[in-house]
Amino acid sequence: MINSFEEFEKKSKACVDCVTKKFSGEDGKRHLLVCGGTGCLSSNSQEIINRLQALIDENNLGDKVTVNKVGCFGFCSQGPFVKVLPEDTLYRMVSVDDTKEIIEKDIIGGEVVERLLYVDPTTKQKVSKQDDITFYKKQVRIALHGCGTINPEAIEETLGVGSFKGLQKALQMDRQEVINEILASGLRGRGGGGFPTGRKWQFAYAQQNDDKYVVCNGDEGDPGAFMDRSILEGNPIAVIEGMMIAGYAIGAKNGYFYVRAEYPVAVERLKIAIKQAEELGLIGDNIMGTDFSFRVHLRLGAGAFVCGEETALLNSIEGQRGMPRPRPPFPAVKGLWGKPTIINNVETLATVPYILREGAAKFNGLGTEKSKGTKVFALGGKVNNVGLVEVPMGTTLRELIYDIGGGIPNGKEFKAIQTGGPSGGCLTKDDLDTPIDYDNLIAKGSMMGSGGAIVMDEDNCMVDVAKFYMEFICDESCGKCSPCRIGTKRMLEILTRITDGKGTMQDLEDLEELAQAVKANSLCGLGQTAANPIVSTMAKFKDEYIAHIVDKKCPAHVCKNLMQYVIDQEKCIGCGLCARNCPANCITRTDYIAPKHKLASMIIDPTKCVKCGMCQSGCKFGAILKK
Repeated sequence: MINSFEEFEKKSKACVDCVTKKFSGEDGKRHLLVCGGTGCLSSNSQEIINRLQALIDENNLGDKVTVNKVGCFGFCSQGPFVKVLPEDTLYRMVSVDDTKEIIEKDIIGGEVVERLLYVDPTTKQKVSKQDDITFYKKQVRIALHGCGTINPEAIEETLGVGSFKGLQKALQMDRQEVINEILASGLRGRGGGGFPTGRKWQFAYAQQNDDKYVVCNGDEGDPGAFMDRSILEGNPIAVIEGMMIAGYAIGAKNGYFYVRAEYPVAVERLKIAIKQAEELGLIGDNIMGTDFSFRVHLRLGAGAFVCGEETALLNSIEGQRGMPRPRPPFPAVKGLWGKPTIINNVETLATVPYILREGAAKFNGLGTEKSKGTKVFALGGKVNNVGLVEVPMGTTLRELIYDIGGGIPNGKEFKAIQTGGPSGGCLTKDDLDTPIDYDNLIAKGSMMGSGGAIVMDEDNCMVDVAKFYMEFICDESCGKCSPCRIGTKRMLEILTRITDGKGTMQDLEDLEELAQAVKANSLCGLGQTAANPIVSTMAKFKDEYIAHIVDKKCPAHVCKNLMQYVIDQEKCIGCGLCARNCPANCITRTDYIAPKHKLASMIIDPTKCVKCGMCQSGCKFGAILKK
């Protein structure tokens, strides 16, 4: 048990020394770090870990080699990863069958397994070290500190990379001094709104009440977003420490984690981290010998997107239906069980220890004038390098998509990027040189949101994209207020008519009117931002809406009722594979025989075609086209 600052210093130093020796090779061992994030676990990384350990035991290497499960490496499209220390050799897309070669060739033979190295798509050169891969070069890891490096289920390793150093420093400061440090850092909430974190803490600190609470919002519901999940899986202690610093600053004794039940790995590791910290005395009574006591509790969400809204989240924790509350009063004044409460998301709290540990000035030195520090993005969609990215505020969209993301696959043309999830908007190639920060994205018609960034190419229909997000919003609306409950449904009906080829120009006027009404009259942020994808796509891709309505065509050939499959008679060799694949039996032979072919070509009956695409996906000659 740690009962004083001196005991903590001794324990922390021992852990730092151990981790330092591990990474430098001073301990005389080789260490295999294997990604244990959800994405890699779904690709058999646990089996890779088990097989590596079995091979180590078979070769009597137990005293020379260790296998370590760590958090997400970030570069998800290249996982699973195995990193070899101290050489820092990074193997990607490792399978269970590759483990024997890694042990025999690298660990025993001292030779790098060349075929498992990352190949730079530009230079075509193989890259052995993580920091030399373009995906990582422009990243700065603050919120992701320790992810992909430490074993999240071993508190000694988290202490070895500085955990609880920020809390130790905070406990030696006055509570107001801690808040001042957060204010000086310029940290803004990473959950979407971008409200200054220090001001939120100040409001709660000013309330005179014996019971106050800190709540961590881990109800990450945006489609394609996995930032918070990866942080909780890779270094849950960092988030716990941030919560405790917040608790000390405002005078709270209890903190609640609200995490989606769909994140079982994150939940399990959070439970382990809480238990280990309690056993060391870093959670509980009189922490580090001070008069500060703090308890951490865990509540699971049932997957309702609306519970990402802070007042709906509070209702859910209290056992009520997850529906927003009118504001004011704000949670900092009257929150959980009517007591002053601050609610910060996972990324915000994971950043707090860095600010206390390294100082506000160092954090403030990153970013732009009004948006300080770094931001984590889940970069996905039509981009080569799908993964988790943490970059300084002010990084441009071009750098994010092309330098870090590796550009658009298959030589396709970039069309748009949706930031902010269902609450955000799309940005186009005209916005590529826009520095990413809260104010710039809002000025461009989008928003930061929690950090989802979905890239789209020329094959995406922007009307269909708007429809997709509106379907999501309709499903997730809690139904408490009629503008959101009814208005979003009416907007979805209009979008459906347009994508079905039944829209009119009046529908565009109705969409704009509904968007303004829903935004102005909805109770919470879900409804107030529900129409953003429609507004932004109509502003920047109105020609696509008009094409659907006037020409009855989908320019991207996505909307089924406005497209059809046709066979290029000159390319078709008449092999009949498309007909055999067709579930609707709508493909037959014609009498036409191309001069260079011996068989009659095929033809599709559009009246019978169900537009499943099986014919096109199976054609080896590119003879089947969408029109």
